Amino acid sequence: MSIVIIGGNECMVRQYKDLCQEYHCDAKVFPKQKSSLKGIGSPDLMVLFTSTVSHKMVRNALNETKGRDVRIIRSHTSSMSALKNILEENIGQEAAACPMR
Repeated sequence: MSIVIIGGNECMVRQYKDLCQEYHCDAKVFPKQKSSLKGIGSPDLMVLFTSTVSHKMVRNALNETKGRDVRIIRSHTSSMSALKNILEENIGQEAAACPMR
């Protein structure tokens, strides 16, 4: 499963990716607005950390995924526990319990 995380803390990018890897997910993290969000691709799940991202970046991310079958989750907090709860609700606990591929 592929996940795109928009927002969050720059210093936690590696931790976000490691947590997603525990759930057997490939993650792309965009903590800041880049010139273009074309690298989003076609994720299965997009997480928007709304407290650490601008309205413009949210609009750009939503426009990039418009017309695609992407689940969008908005979270006000950008903590590891918030991301873990999102992954458990959307991917399931069994994925974390399984050995790595």
